[in-house]
Amino acid sequence: MATILPVERYLDEGIAALRRGDATRGRALLSAIESDPRALFPLAFACGALRDEAGARRALQRLLGLQPDHIPALIMMGDLAAQTDQRGAAAYYQAAIANAAGQRDALPPELQADLERAAGFIAATSRDYEAFLHDHLAASGIRLSPATRRVEHAIDLLTGKTEIFVQRPSSFYFPGLPQIGFFDRSQFDWLPALEAATGDIQTELQAVMARDGEFPPYVATPADRPPPPNPLRDDASWGAFHLLRAGTPVAGNAERCPATMAALAATPIPRIDQRAPMALFSLLKPGTHITPHHGMLNTRLIVHLPLITAPDCGLRVGAETRGWTLGEALVFDDSIEHEAWNRGDTTRVVLLFEIWRPELTEPEREALSVLFGAVEAFVDQG
Repeated sequence: MATILPVERYLDEGIAALRRGDATRGRALLSAIESDPRALFPLAFACGALRDEAGARRALQRLLGLQPDHIPALIMMGDLAAQTDQRGAAAYYQAAIANAAGQRDALPPELQADLERAAGFIAATSRDYEAFLHDHLAASGIRLSPATRRVEHAIDLLTGKTEIFVQRPSSFYFPGLPQIGFFDRSQFDWLPALEAATGDIQTELQAVMARDGEFPPYVATPADRPPPPNPLRDDASWGAFHLLRAGTPVAGNAERCPATMAALAATPIPRIDQRAPMALFSLLKPGTHITPHHGMLNTRLIVHLPLITAPDCGLRVGAETRGWTLGEALVFDDSIEHEAWNRGDTTRVVLLFEIWRPELTEPEREALSVLFGAVEAFVDQG
């Protein structure tokens, strides 16, 4: 007749033995009841204390098969793997960190410390992995350069140095377009002419600022729609002086900036009835943060021509952050998550406008112009 073990007593006595430092007694008691999931983690701990790595792995693997989100077991498996398998250890640590998300502050201090240690290991492994890959390419005669920028980006993704950011427009998605944050300036043959006009545009901006002072808020509460969930709504810290809006020049503004309007006319701005083009002076006061968000469309790109620059300002698009240099345009896809900030003590102003994406064919642009016009007509009809 089979003997029925007193599981609760064996469990309590096994854990008590571990607390006394008697790992041998603890392992014997807990091994006898290892069919009970509660015994598996302390059993693994006992095996680890006795340098029985095989026994610890068996207990942890059984436990994770039953409870794959068991954070201490994931960390212990990472610790065991770290001796011989860096990437395997990182995988266990990453799983532990992912399962701890949202409950980190409620975890015991010692477990929080283990998670910090795991994060440090992951970062170090990522650096080692990246260096190994670069060394291997170099040994094969391949040097990363602007011509192989996409290869370097792929390595950054592979090693966890950055994450994948994709187009997520809030209104309209056009399929099949490349996922690019900042665009290479060499793709736009009209940029040098625009940049050459920086001085004249800057003079017009300064005259506007001297006369008008404060710009209206970039994000304003509409009269006929719900308020947009933007922290800078109705806040002139992010100001806008519109030159072109909903496809037409803004009366009282556009005629004051003839050089700016002429420069815009030479760019590939969309022309869509009641919708585009759009162009404005965008002002960002010191201490202002435009929080991460996505633009409405991925069929356009946004151009910034910096007119008044300031230190400690930045624009992040996806995983890449750039600053503004006077007279040197930035072209980016605002349907990819982006944010901007002014952490300095002076105001930053850019000429901001939209252009067609260069990948769109003329037939596609024509069809999209009609399509977007139909959207506006339907809205008006409603």
